[in-house]
Amino acid sequence: MSRLWYTRCPAPTPFGITVRKGWLEEEFAADRIDVQALQDADDVKIRRSHFTHTQPWSFRQGGNIPALWARAQGSDTRLIGLSWVDEFQALITLDRHLEASPDALAGRRFGFPLNTRASVVDFHRATALRGFSSLLGVLGVQLEDIDLVDLLHTPRGLEDAKPAADAPLADWLDAQRPHEFAREAEALLRGEADVVFVKGATGLDIANLLNARILVDISAQPNRVLHANNGTPRPLTVDAQLLRERPDLVERVLARTLDTGAWAERHAGDVAHYVAHETRSAEHWVERAYPGGLHRQLTIGLDPQALAALADFKQFLFKWGFIASDFDFDAWVDPAPLRAALARRHAPAASAV
Repeated sequence: MSRLWYTRCPAPTPFGITVRKGWLEEEFAADRIDVQALQDADDVKIRRSHFTHTQPWSFRQGGNIPALWARAQGSDTRLIGLSWVDEFQALITLDRHLEASPDALAGRRFGFPLNTRASVVDFHRATALRGFSSLLGVLGVQLEDIDLVDLLHTPRGLEDAKPAADAPLADWLDAQRPHEFAREAEALLRGEADVVFVKGATGLDIANLLNARILVDISAQPNRVLHANNGTPRPLTVDAQLLRERPDLVERVLARTLDTGAWAERHAGDVAHYVAHETRSAEHWVERAYPGGLHRQLTIGLDPQALAALADFKQFLFKWGFIASDFDFDAWVDPAPLRAALARRHAPAASAV
């Protein structure tokens, strides 16, 4: 084998930082194994693997909805790690008088994004529905009580274009994406919707740009399981064939990603700069959108509570039809690579003693 493939979302992940710092290329240089982004491929099928995770010898960390959807579609992947970064999630409005109460919100128009050209799961729509469900639940409002208004949008997909040969992947991602919540902002400004859901640094950014009121945010939701959404937690998945045939390579990727978590704890400023660049947000929005010390949350593990929250979210997606078939979540998780990676990281110190 001469090439490993990877993809990551523009979000705070330890795997993304590992890639950005060139540590995977460094790790495999002596083995003459090339490490390449899916988005740099000429073949559209390979680029589409960002969502489908069908490309052999590939890794992915990012939003969990595509990862869950791909597994439900039959993609042979394994979940080998998770990172959980607490993330701003909120319902916002421009109505200065709208109260956060069941009576006031009943029948109100909630902007519900709809990708008109989605050939894979509409993760933006699923994310919004989960946000509505979790945050309205705090207020005692049911989804059946509100008016979900479709906000049609036609984003340009990552699979549809290839960057120039000399263009860094992160720069190309920036060029392809409008503001993440541009359609929601448009709906509020045009009076198409009374309330929309936003999240992350880009969500906090747009709320402040609009001078919008925050009706309720995720900190009001005491049940942390219901904090789970597309960005929480973010799974690291791998092609199962690679794991079967070359578990040593998977272990090494995990070990370098674990190194990143340790590095992040000592470099809070660098982490904020990296995430701001990835999300196209100012660093002060990053610091506010990911509370509790972002640099201390960029760890890879298989925390039982995080796994339970992701399994619960999978059931939410299945209930609402975002994944067409259910699957055995526990069988999807393979803890062996993480155990081996932890042992690999500790082996030099043990030998030195």
